[in-house]
Amino acid sequence: MQYFLVLLVIILIYLIYALIPSLWFKVMYKIKRKENDKIIYLTFDDGPSSKYTNKLLDVLKKYNIKASFFCVASFALENKDIIKRIEKDGHIIGLHSLKHENAYLMDIFKTNKDFKNSLKIMKDLGLNIKYFRPPWGDLNLASLFNIRKYHFKLILWHVMAEDWKKDTTAFDIEVKLLQRIKGGDIVCLHDGRGKNNAPLITIEALDKAIPILLGKGFVFQTVDKYNEK
Repeated sequence: MQYFLVLLVIILIYLIYALIPSLWFKVMYKIKRKENDKIIYLTFDDGPSSKYTNKLLDVLKKYNIKASFFCVASFALENKDIIKRIEKDGHIIGLHSLKHENAYLMDIFKTNKDFKNSLKIMKDLGLNIKYFRPPWGDLNLASLFNIRKYHFKLILWHVMAEDWKKDTTAFDIEVKLLQRIKGGDIVCLHDGRGKNNAPLITIEALDKAIPILLGKGFVFQTVDKYNEK
């Protein structure tokens, strides 16, 4: 009985610390979605990547699209030239953690250190970070404390195309984007990580989907223009 109570307390603490905050903000983000018939917010996670991000930037430049990049700080440190290009091309840079670790597995001290070290890297790169997206959209109470402490705006998403899957195709991603996107949506895609060169497939899909969306009258904006209800 004693062991059962200890286990129950541990489960309750974990629910309060991580699972409930994550679920709450994900649900509320859907509820607070601000509809707009013609605006799309393209966002990209898990970069920058020396293998993929420049190719993505080329496609965005081709169609004069501005997007928002949620960068892993350690990857940004390894790809300073790409960070400079993202800025030069007029895109927004946000934070996507230090090493892409899940908040469910991080205690208070590790979470605080993650934010502190991430921001030091970004500051050293000359970046003034205002937006934060946690890996997998998962949060804990320490994450929320740091978001408030550093005056970040939490940015999640409304639409995904499962572009990280190893067996997906450019056609699959294109179809999902065209079918799922509605005006006012924040769209989450990836310019880093992924299996079997997944970001290259995402880039190929975007090169086909973007002109179709433009032809339908959609306008692409960065997340600094996004306001919840």
